[in-house]
Amino acid sequence: MDTSRDGADFDLVIIGASFAGLAAARTAAARGLRVAVLEAKTEPGARIHTTGILVREAIEEIDIPHHLTRRVPGVRLYSPNLTHADLFSPGYSFYTTRTADLVRWMACAAEAAGAEIRCGARFTGAERAGDLLHLAGSGLTTRFLIGADGARSAVARAFGLARNARFLTGLEVEVEPDPTIDPRLLHCFIDSRLAPGYLAWIAPGPDVLQLGLAVRPGARPDLEAFLARVERHLGFAPRIVGRRSGRIPCGGPLSRIGAPGVLLIGDAAGWVSPMTGGGIRSAFRFGRRAAAMVVDHLQNGGPAPEIALVREVPKVRLKRLMRRALDLAPPNLVVDTALALPAVRAAAERIYFHRRGGAGLDRAAYLRWLDEQRGKAIAAPEAPKQIV
Repeated sequence: MDTSRDGADFDLVIIGASFAGLAAARTAAARGLRVAVLEAKTEPGARIHTTGILVREAIEEIDIPHHLTRRVPGVRLYSPNLTHADLFSPGYSFYTTRTADLVRWMACAAEAAGAEIRCGARFTGAERAGDLLHLAGSGLTTRFLIGADGARSAVARAFGLARNARFLTGLEVEVEPDPTIDPRLLHCFIDSRLAPGYLAWIAPGPDVLQLGLAVRPGARPDLEAFLARVERHLGFAPRIVGRRSGRIPCGGPLSRIGAPGVLLIGDAAGWVSPMTGGGIRSAFRFGRRAAAMVVDHLQNGGPAPEIALVREVPKVRLKRLMRRALDLAPPNLVVDTALALPAVRAAAERIYFHRRGGAGLDRAAYLRWLDEQRGKAIAAPEAPKQIV
C-alpha cells in the first residue's frame, strides 16, 4: 500500500456502497484521490431496501445504461374510492430500475475510475491521530472519511453528528407482470386508512411489478390489506417473487453533518424529501458535489467540506411543512372530494412533474403517441434483457 501522502493508506474512505457513496467514490477517484469504499454487505446490490424509482432529474445527474431502466411517462392517481386521474407532462418521465444491478453498475464504474471496494467490511469506529483517522478493526488510515451508510448511520453515531429521528416505514413486494396494469403509468393510491401520511403504489419495473406502501411515523404498514385490495378491485392476484422493506428519513436535511475530516452524505445526512420520500437524485447530485469538495480541500487547500456543503443543500422548509400536513392523514371523504377538483389535480401534476416538460408540446398529440407506443408493446412485447 502506498502511504506516501501524509502516511495515510487512503486519501478518502467512504463507508457504504450506497447511491451517494458510489457516486462520491467515482468522482473522487477520477479526480486523483486514493479512495476505498467499505461495505458491510457481501456485495454491492445485496439486500436492497429502496424502490429505485428515479425522477428525470436523477437520470440527468448520472448517465445510466438504458437496459437498467424502464421509462414511465405518467402517473395514475387514485382517490380512496378508486376513481382516478391520469397525469402527464409531455417530455417528462419517471424511470424504474433494476435496482440491485444499478448499484452493481455504479460500483463497477467507481472501480474503473480507480476506487477500491471492500465488501464484508463493517465500520465499528475510528480514532484521530493528528490529521489522520484510524479505522477500528480494519487497520486502515485515511485523510478524510465520508459516511454514506444509510438512515441510521454508524459514522454519525461514532462522531456525535446529527442523526435522523423521523421516518416513514415502507414495505414492498415484487410480483410477476400483469397485462391489466398499464406500464406507462406509476399507479399511486391516496388512502388515509391504508397508507396514512403517504401512499401506496404499483410501479412497472423493467422485469417485475413493484407493489408497496409507506406510512407516517408511528403507523404500521399493512401490505396484505393493499395486496387484497389490488386483487379485489384491479382484477389480478399478485404472485410475489421478492420482498423488501426499509425506513425512509422524513425530517429533511440534517444541519450538523460533519466534523473536521468527516462528512455524512445521502440518507445519513437526511437528503430525502420530507414530502415525497425521494432521495436518489440528491444522493447522486450531492454525493458527487461532496467528493469534489473533498478533492478541493485535500489537493488545493479549499474550504472544509463539512461546512461548505451544508450551504448548498436546499433547506426544503415548504416540504417540511407539507410533511406535517400529510401526517394529519385527512379523512378519506375529504381526500375523495379534493382529488375530484381540477385545481387539486393540476397541483398534483405540478408536484409530480416538478413543473418541467410540456412547454411547446401538444398534450393531446403526446397522449396519442403514448397510446400508439402502448399498442406496439402489446402487439410485440419486448424480450427481457439479460445482465452480463
